[in-house]
Amino acid sequence: MSSSLIAPHGGRLVAPLVPPSERAAKLSHAAGLPAVRLTSREVSDLIMIGMGAFSPLAGFMGEADYRGVVTDMRMADGTLWPIPITLAPAAGVDGITPGQEVALVDDDSGEIMGTMRVEELFSYDKRAEARHVFRSEDEAHPGVAKVYAQGDTCLAGPVEVLSEGGYPERFPEYARPAEVRALFAERGWQTVAAFQTRNPLHRSHEYLTKVALEISDGLFIHPIVGKLKEGDIPAEVRQRCYQVLLDSYYPEDRVLLRVYPMEMRYGGPREAVLHAIIRQNFGCTHLCVGRDHAGVGKYYGPFDAQAIFDEIPPGDLLIRPLKFDNTFWCRACQSMASSKTCPHPPEHHLSISGTKLREMLSAGELPPEEFSRREVLQVLVEYYRSMAAGA
Repeated sequence: MSSSLIAPHGGRLVAPLVPPSERAAKLSHAAGLPAVRLTSREVSDLIMIGMGAFSPLAGFMGEADYRGVVTDMRMADGTLWPIPITLAPAAGVDGITPGQEVALVDDDSGEIMGTMRVEELFSYDKRAEARHVFRSEDEAHPGVAKVYAQGDTCLAGPVEVLSEGGYPERFPEYARPAEVRALFAERGWQTVAAFQTRNPLHRSHEYLTKVALEISDGLFIHPIVGKLKEGDIPAEVRQRCYQVLLDSYYPEDRVLLRVYPMEMRYGGPREAVLHAIIRQNFGCTHLCVGRDHAGVGKYYGPFDAQAIFDEIPPGDLLIRPLKFDNTFWCRACQSMASSKTCPHPPEHHLSISGTKLREMLSAGELPPEEFSRREVLQVLVEYYRSMAAGA
């Protein structure tokens, strides 16, 4: 692997994913351990730890790291980290003691996902976490609601990850940080712009990714395929949208599409920083940060997720944000534009967003091609028609 690639966050990849040759024996051992049931978010966090995307984390956070992250975005050793990665079983922790080894079990499927050597048990203030991390204590916020649904005691300790939850089998584009880094090195990319998305790519996305591509060796389109909120388009449908767009409108040798299994928290500014750390671990030098990155509802200002990067001291985060203004189709310019490039008043602007696109499709209205490419719209039309037929 080329040494010219950006260093992982914390200096090295930490990926406690057990090799396939050792999994059968370790699964047999885990079957005899006390079981701790994990929510879908905790499962996704465990997989992210295992694959190395959450480097330098080697397990679920202990109390010192947790408290530093919540209040100051710092782990106990000073490492920048914006969102707590914790395990707080909803069923409680009766009978579990420090030094004990436990099996980590997906509560939905019953699959043993890994094991953990419990080093600590600690209580915490859910409302304080919500207030600091999400800037809201409102349980209507999906990230806050998940914190409130957790148990009252966190378990902390290093993990061994035994399963990636079927993601490698479901998604041919699934890849771990070490694998993506090897691909960047093979292609000779030293500057790589990452694009995070949970929606099909519409014209605004295409515009800003191509601006990023103009100033980078490569573009890394990195959709999230973990659990989303109700109403979001399923991952498999979105994958078809990405592929038809890339097949016709992007240079094949300068774009890489891969997916990752994190579950969104909709944490706005702090989640934008987490997205940056993840992409640094994958080998990216830049992250596209647009309007309301990782936001939901009206909880954050439209550019709060950009402003937070200005608060991070130099050297604490190697990856840099590419900050984009709100973009739109201008009927007068006859092109994509932003307030930085377009002189025309708002009545000439066709605002483009994933939310607006979903609303139109749900109503049976075919959006104009200024919203998204015809090939993408066709995939979405077929999906919404199948949804209506099955209703």
